Amino acid sequence: MEKPGGEMTTLTRILEKLHEKGFDHELKMSDHGRMQNSDVQKIYNPEDLTIIKTYRFEGESDPSDSSILYVMEDVEGHKGYVLDAYGAYSTHEEAGYNEFIQKIKVEDREDQLLFG
Repeated sequence: MEKPGGEMTTLTRILEKLHEKGFDHELKMSDHGRMQNSDVQKIYNPEDLTIIKTYRFEGESDPSDSSILYVMEDVEGHKGYVLDAYGAYSTHEEAGYNEFIQKIKVEDREDQLLFG
């Protein structure tokens, strides 16, 4: 991923920065077609979540390194993220994953995530 000014950053670095800002709960698809946060024992419908930033990482030497990171917040203010490879290398084979993600409201809140 390229930052403004041409500087490259890594998925690991972004995850470290997110952790520092309290975005350290990974959300995953549950067996019943909804997102869950096992850290706070919550199960979400799409309307319970907001995507506040999306990061895409492209593997320069290996296409299987291509990934997408959705930074999210729930209606109660719990912060988390969803990590996935995209394209043919998607790690989410659950039925309905893509449809679920597409139904989540998007509000770009870059100002809350500025990494300085």
